[in-house]
Amino acid sequence: MVKESNFAIILFYKYIEIDEPEKLKSEQIALATKLQLKGRVIVAKEGINATLEGTTENIEKYLEVYLSDIRFSDTHIKKSVGTGSAFPKLSVKLRKEIVTLGLENDIDPNKITGKHLKPEELKKWYEEGKEFYVVDMRNDYEFKVGKFKDSVLMPVQNFRDIPASLSHIESFKDKTVLTVCTGGVRCEKVSGLLVREGFKDAYQLDGGIVSYMEKFPGEEFEGTLYVFDKRITTDFDSKDNHVVVGKCDKCEEFSERYVNCRNPECNKHFICCESCSEDDGRSFCNPECRDSILVK
Repeated sequence: MVKESNFAIILFYKYIEIDEPEKLKSEQIALATKLQLKGRVIVAKEGINATLEGTTENIEKYLEVYLSDIRFSDTHIKKSVGTGSAFPKLSVKLRKEIVTLGLENDIDPNKITGKHLKPEELKKWYEEGKEFYVVDMRNDYEFKVGKFKDSVLMPVQNFRDIPASLSHIESFKDKTVLTVCTGGVRCEKVSGLLVREGFKDAYQLDGGIVSYMEKFPGEEFEGTLYVFDKRITTDFDSKDNHVVVGKCDKCEEFSERYVNCRNPECNKHFICCESCSEDDGRSFCNPECRDSILVK
């Protein structure tokens, strides 16, 4: 089912050495502000990582300027339908990494990374019954609402915890391993880490889960894709074809409704169905969080 909107959202990254990251940050602020775009842009010496929303016309104007820069001309741009309110504001930040893995001996994806696997090739793997193992490099709350069939989730709370948890997939070292994440940026580094750590046949899904869902909606990937904006989740299939795999953390009923714990000191992000919600539509994630508020 094709959704129509006057707004578009773009998701992209590019690992490339940036000589003057502060200058690029300023240029991005000026361009996005001029075109009234909202979203997040992270700039570092190692590259750029961004998610932006605007009118379809202004998004195209942004891309015309961005892609005209020879450094970024071959960037893989992922597009999806916008709402006009996916982001509250524009945020452009300068950081050490465009996605935080925090390695002491960092990975440069331009020098070492897993083999890129196109969505069409992954679809063929599934159809042919090839032996391979999908390792999901996202956070657990992203995984709960949508995932590839039989995929393995790393037992971590944050992406930066993955290097210390590779023993979880030690048995895959001599197998074909495919790392997956939302748009691909996390897998560029972590698939390279697998290669460096001796994994013999490490791949990454080219363009991330969003690129696979766009080409093969409702096939092999079960549920919806978690996104870091006000949409919270997105999918590309029709409502008639959509399968809900997420479950309420409180009652185990199927749900894709995310809330944050009412205890501000916790603020845990979790799935909570409407039946388990309270008057304000939210809830406490556990009795301890509720009791700590009541005691105060």
